[in-house]
Amino acid sequence: MSNIYTIRDILCGQWSSSERLDGKTVIITGANAGIGKETALDLAKRGGRIILACRDLGRAEAAQREIIENSGNPNIVTRKMDLSDTKSIREFAELINREEKQVNILINNAGIMMCPYSKTADGFEMQFGVNHLGHFLLTFLLIDLIKRSRPARIINLSSMAHKWGRIQLEDINSERIYHSRRAYGQSKLANILSIRSLAKRLKDTGVTVYAVHPGIVRTELKRHMNLALLISWKIVRPFTKTIVQGAQTSIYCAVEPELETESGGYYSDCKPSSCTRAARDDEMAQKLWELSCQMLGITWD
Repeated sequence: MSNIYTIRDILCGQWSSSERLDGKTVIITGANAGIGKETALDLAKRGGRIILACRDLGRAEAAQREIIENSGNPNIVTRKMDLSDTKSIREFAELINREEKQVNILINNAGIMMCPYSKTADGFEMQFGVNHLGHFLLTFLLIDLIKRSRPARIINLSSMAHKWGRIQLEDINSERIYHSRRAYGQSKLANILSIRSLAKRLKDTGVTVYAVHPGIVRTELKRHMNLALLISWKIVRPFTKTIVQGAQTSIYCAVEPELETESGGYYSDCKPSSCTRAARDDEMAQKLWELSCQMLGITWD
């Protein structure tokens, strides 16, 4: 067993920092479990005010108690937000804009992976709606507050799974044909493309943005995998990341001082990483931006 952990550590990489977040406010979506919860715990230990934005308030409050106990930081709050319902997102953002003086770090962490076909409350394909459109709208609604809080950072959790998908402008909601893996890949590709577009729009504002691949991590996301993928998972499991390791690149992009002058990049294992050509397509990024605004009924130039 010790040899397996040695291999995993070599593959996953490690990172540590003594950076503090005293006086800063952090919002993390999906922070009641997995990578989001571990990220919240780490940033809480650094002294930040952490807002857990979660669909299930019961689980969020359980995570809140655990984070307070393990970090010694009482400044951990829970707020309800369902990324599959734009009404819930707008209510959350309205509350944050009214109650919070600043948001220094927004981590768009929540996600759903390879679920059976379903639609959000607004009629969007669930994976695209939650993983991309929900976070796109949230960022839009908070962007003025984030700009006023500069220096500030926005982090989108993407995945190496962006390689599985393409942006289907002609069938963005997968209504003609649905393949859960490709739809997940499309949503993760959208996470990277929106970060590229954001970086351009936020140039010289003091707000920097990053896309993150956390690695292959043992989390609840695999619950919708089919039998073939579950068998593959069992084979590679000894080499996958723990939740602590999976959170490291999100934490790195949130606090690393050297990244203050970098924006729009894709990161894995706490360093810049390569993404597909499709994820570097600025023309498609612009088309996706315009389509996202149209679908959400917003104007964001």
